[in-house]
Amino acid sequence: MDKLLRVNMSAAGGPKATEEPIGNYAGLGGRALTTAIVSKEVPPDCHPLGAENKLVIAPGLLSGSPAAMSGRISVGCKSPLTGGIKESNSGGQAAQVLARLGYAGIVLEGKPADAEARYKVVINKDGVQVVRDDSLKMLPNYDLIEKMKGEYGDKVACMSIGTAGEMKMGAASIACTDMEFRPTRHAGRGGVGAVMGAKGVKVIVMDDKGLKMRAAKDPEKFKAANKSFVKGLQKHSVTGEALPAYGTNVLTNILNEVGGYPTYNFKQGNFDGAAKISGETLAATEKERGGNPTHGCHRGCVIRCSGIYHDKDGHYLTKQPEYETVWAHGGHCGIEDMDKIAQLDFMDDNYGLDTIEMGAAIGVAMDAGLIEFGDADGAIRLVEEVGKGTHLGRILGNGAGVTGKAFGVERVPVVKNQAMPAYDPRAVQGIGVTYATTTQGADHTAGYAVAQNVLKVGGDVDALKPEGQVALSRDLQIATAAIDSTGMCLFIAFAILDQPDTFQALLDMIGAFHGTEMTADGVTELGKKVLSMEREFNARAGFTKAHDRLPRYFQTEAFAPHNVTFDVKDDDLDTVFNW
Repeated sequence: MDKLLRVNMSAAGGPKATEEPIGNYAGLGGRALTTAIVSKEVPPDCHPLGAENKLVIAPGLLSGSPAAMSGRISVGCKSPLTGGIKESNSGGQAAQVLARLGYAGIVLEGKPADAEARYKVVINKDGVQVVRDDSLKMLPNYDLIEKMKGEYGDKVACMSIGTAGEMKMGAASIACTDMEFRPTRHAGRGGVGAVMGAKGVKVIVMDDKGLKMRAAKDPEKFKAANKSFVKGLQKHSVTGEALPAYGTNVLTNILNEVGGYPTYNFKQGNFDGAAKISGETLAATEKERGGNPTHGCHRGCVIRCSGIYHDKDGHYLTKQPEYETVWAHGGHCGIEDMDKIAQLDFMDDNYGLDTIEMGAAIGVAMDAGLIEFGDADGAIRLVEEVGKGTHLGRILGNGAGVTGKAFGVERVPVVKNQAMPAYDPRAVQGIGVTYATTTQGADHTAGYAVAQNVLKVGGDVDALKPEGQVALSRDLQIATAAIDSTGMCLFIAFAILDQPDTFQALLDMIGAFHGTEMTADGVTELGKKVLSMEREFNARAGFTKAHDRLPRYFQTEAFAPHNVTFDVKDDDLDTVFNW
């Protein structure tokens, strides 16, 4: 991975693809690379949907290799949802294939003169083609990928946008195909799909036929470290037991029991219907119907927290809905019908929408009285409006913040205009610090304090008290930025937080692969470097410490069942990035 692929959509004579050496970006991968390019090359005050913005797609430092769990891909740009820098992360096959093609990243820049034109970018060992294909216009993701299958077979990897991306909605995602060549893995957050739509690119097709795995500089040391790393993941209770058995939705019962499960648009911390939509119930249903509750989202995944969900007739409906999706379309909206939630998940994937942002927007719409809480069929109709691009659909498709403004809702759970995920910051105060201060807008993955606040992995910090939360979030945000740069799945953090030997195996694996010595201090410095670049970009875009705050009602409205408010002081939030 020693080169960048630049695709200039506004080149004279039509879009043009060129290769160049990675140059000053050498040694960077994943989030580190997307952040570096965006922070250096994108004017912070540009319009996110304009020609000056760039969409950067980067596999991680270990992607395309035999390293377990290394199949995550980063997508970066200036976000049309938050107005700040964005890194959105996805599983699927794209990272592995792009890395084996030799590219550290793809940079989509400019925009076509003809706004109605649609393009596909086709990459293989023989070169790159940028082909206009207006027959792709307004195809939803599943139909689009079926069309690509007819043209290129099912051994390629695709990244695509659905109708929401073409309509440049703030909740638009970018889909990555999975091992079954379905568009089920999404870079969901921040409206990255809208930026791809603004570039006129409907799909990127990547074919690594005839190419080998990337080889380690020290094969024997790498192989031994990889083996030790996998063993560590498999022996941990979270990555070796809970996630493979029940998927991420194992968290539904856990968060509901501790009173941190935001229900009815963040009004209370318990949902009476939680057992009906829990990970345990979901896994049992999948087994009964011939689905699969233990499945990897990409080759090389050994945790296998994904799954395949069938309908009542035993036919494929969608991939196993993740915890965040089940919460967003389920408990948050008072919906306890798992089949309806699965249908909403399929629709989001098909139209190309972030399930968190859509579920949050629908919850806000319910609060406004458009439909009643618990109305699953009404929620389905609202997502259909988004897919069609009606006036109402365009409001909802631009997220919870826009929906709240359009319908006069005071209580809208967003930070930097991005919707909060499935943990209430009053009952899980460490995640509240992360929501408030991350460069990305409200985002649980940016610094997953739930690990220590609730699961007691890697430490124990009382979830209901402000003490220790700032330091916890700071350390986790640094670590996460580094992990996102390796191409590793963030879930490896559970094992490396609890098992020093597993963390050392990861360091050895990275070092052996690249022929360098990776240390814990080096990981910390990488994370700090990434966060500093992101903070500096946001500052130039106009963000101040006033943006690093939760909505006021989280400090003034007590939250049942614990009757607590978010108590971390503003002055303390301002110290998160003091290192």
